[in-house]
Amino acid sequence: MQTHFTLEQLADQAMADSEKILRACVHCGFCLATCPTYVLLGDELDSPRGRIYQIKDMFENDRPAPDTVVTHLDRCLSCLSCMTTCPSGVHYQHLVDHARTWVEETHTRPFGDRLMRWMLATVIPYPVRFRAALLGARLARPFAEAFGPRMRTMIGMAPARLPNPSWVDRPQTIPAEGPRRKRVALLNGCAQTVLDPSINEATVRLLTRHGCEVVVAAGAGCCGAVTHHMGKEAAALAATRANVAAWSAEMADYGGSGLDAVIINTSGCGTSVKDYGFLLRGEPDWAARAAAVSAATRDITEFMADIGLAPPVIETGQTLAYHSACSMQHGQKITRAPKQLLQAAGFRVLEVPEGHLCCGSAGTYNLLQPALATQLRDRKLANIAALAPDAVATGNIGCMSQLGGGTGLPIVHTVHLLDWATGGPKPEALAHWPDPPPARTHRPEPDSAAAAA
Repeated sequence: MQTHFTLEQLADQAMADSEKILRACVHCGFCLATCPTYVLLGDELDSPRGRIYQIKDMFENDRPAPDTVVTHLDRCLSCLSCMTTCPSGVHYQHLVDHARTWVEETHTRPFGDRLMRWMLATVIPYPVRFRAALLGARLARPFAEAFGPRMRTMIGMAPARLPNPSWVDRPQTIPAEGPRRKRVALLNGCAQTVLDPSINEATVRLLTRHGCEVVVAAGAGCCGAVTHHMGKEAAALAATRANVAAWSAEMADYGGSGLDAVIINTSGCGTSVKDYGFLLRGEPDWAARAAAVSAATRDITEFMADIGLAPPVIETGQTLAYHSACSMQHGQKITRAPKQLLQAAGFRVLEVPEGHLCCGSAGTYNLLQPALATQLRDRKLANIAALAPDAVATGNIGCMSQLGGGTGLPIVHTVHLLDWATGGPKPEALAHWPDPPPARTHRPEPDSAAAAA
């Protein structure tokens, strides 16, 4: 794509990086067929190629974001399916993130929209505030019809019961069972610690059972994705620096042992943390440490495929529909490891038709664009129902919440299933399943190279 930026504009690093991305686009249109909003709406302005044209025009002309461009950018899920499809390597993720920052800095949204985004940015990344907000939403449920569509969606998604805070939440070092093979840091996250802290507990059990010492580093918190995807750059970078400081300190010196990996069990967070090196590329005091953190970051399934899953101790055999979160398959390019691990644990794993299309969660998208998100959810659930599975496995808390709001099928995190199969407790979502018998045969550990993502 031909561009027309001035030298003054290109002196800005963010603009120079976006200009390179724009030049890589060859207008081929392969991205249209895999873009969820284009599939739903059929409007090229709601496709990656259409958004690229609009961003290019906005940047080149150095003008505030107009209402029309904001509308089409807001409808983008950042599912990154277009990046999987693109034959030219257009890094749409970095381009649309820059455009959202531009919108935040140059465009004045209607008051209600500003209030909603401020509330999400100041509540979700902070577990204490988020817990209080969910409790308030439960109290507001009888009056939900008095609110607008977005608030009704938010109230409706509040769980009927909130689990208690977990022992895993506090900074600590959890020893490995038996000889230590690895030393890893775990990102507890923000929303997940409130909605389902058992995911972190299952992750710790799985890791320690496989000889890993687990560090919950002081100072680490929200990955920054919530604010980053709303264009609130200062808040996102503050969260990024806090995590880089916490983990790089562990890497540099902790009894001389450092860290073998930073483990993420929420794929949306993993996509963000793996991008820390890019986010802090222009800050000399942070760039090298951020790049080291990104290089060390692994999704829990990516890491377990590398070290090898222990043989299951129970006979499973249930049929699972595996829903690959967009941030897993498109953001991190992890496609095989989760399914192969579940198969090694004894489950029958089926792939969901149209698996490349987003379920509509996409961070805060289901709260900001509830109508489109619901259409995508219902489409995804129809494809899942066609498989007649016993449960749905996925690796992202956002997808779990989104899908769980429209089906009676159990929605279970992959790590819950791996933990259960190798000696952990049965996941609460599967309490109605009969207890399986102990495994009758010894299953060999999977070859780590074959199971790698």
